[in-house]
Amino acid sequence: MKPTDDLLHSVLARGLCARIHDAVELRRQYRLMSFCRCHALAIARHGLAALLPPQVELIHGPGCPECVLPATQVDRVIELARGHGVTLCVSDAMLRVPGAVHANLLEARAAGADIVVLDAPGDALALASAQPQREIVYLAAGFEATATATADALIQARALACPNFSVLCGHLLTPAVMRYLAADDAIGERAQLNGFLAPSHVSRVIGVAPYRSISLDFVKPVVIAGPQPVDVLQAVLMLVTQINGCRADTENQYARAVTQAGDTHAQSLVEEVFEIRESFVWRGLGRVPRSALALRPAFAQWDAERRYGFAWTESASAAAANTLTFAAYGQSGAICAPFTPFTPFTPFMPFALRPGSNASGCDGQASFRARTS
Repeated sequence: MKPTDDLLHSVLARGLCARIHDAVELRRQYRLMSFCRCHALAIARHGLAALLPPQVELIHGPGCPECVLPATQVDRVIELARGHGVTLCVSDAMLRVPGAVHANLLEARAAGADIVVLDAPGDALALASAQPQREIVYLAAGFEATATATADALIQARALACPNFSVLCGHLLTPAVMRYLAADDAIGERAQLNGFLAPSHVSRVIGVAPYRSISLDFVKPVVIAGPQPVDVLQAVLMLVTQINGCRADTENQYARAVTQAGDTHAQSLVEEVFEIRESFVWRGLGRVPRSALALRPAFAQWDAERRYGFAWTESASAAAANTLTFAAYGQSGAICAPFTPFTPFTPFMPFALRPGSNASGCDGQASFRARTS
């Protein structure tokens, strides 16, 4: 941004903070959960939590899609890279996510596993086309915003009849986990969440409509927020206003990019390639119904799960072990920093003040560690 933009945003932010301070009711608590990595970065980088009144608590949700993969599944990914003679392509954020038995993919690569950092599935397909002697497996870990690129790569792979390319699908669904958290018998009710900051990039794909049932069914206000700090502050003000007025609506702060219907072309690509799993185990949440995608049978030839016998499923005991009890909330030994891949429900604090911050699995904390130390 230009210096003039920074100045303008600073003025807007100060005005929004003043309005939030004026709007909060002293005897009321506002516990707001966000789901977007961009929101986490904006809040942490700009110290937004410190600018808000003490009644407003910002809680980072389940985590980025790499971090919520169970430790046992990370172990299986590492074993796939070590034992099947494949070239595993992963995002940079995936490298440091810890397993239960194995340390992480970064150490597995140092030990000789063929692991390549490629953030785009199209790059993995290009690598497979250029080197047909190598078996290329792309680990697709992401929310709806990245599922479109994976779908496009798989459609291209089918068109090219590329036999040495496959995808290990770990795409997750945001509205499903929001619904799970908001349900009476799920963690959201025990955590007494008062509202949700819906993600920005995901919402550009899925639109406003999927969130409306959450507001209606569970009486939880939802505001779709843009990625900038002023977007987050305005969304917080909108949530505070709703809570004060005893309303539970779905509102769109990010109207400059998010429409009611979303990106229908992207949705059609995802619908063509993927189907919804009956359930998926999230680290810190346990088994969440209909919260992840799998490849349709039409794309079985490029499905690494079928090709290598990889299973995302977990036993009941393993799923229970991945469930965070609310009794652990607030205990520094059990709760991680916003950019460490262990459990959800983390109140925002400066990284340098948080235990375990050196175990980060995300790129966000590494990017800003020097600024906060």
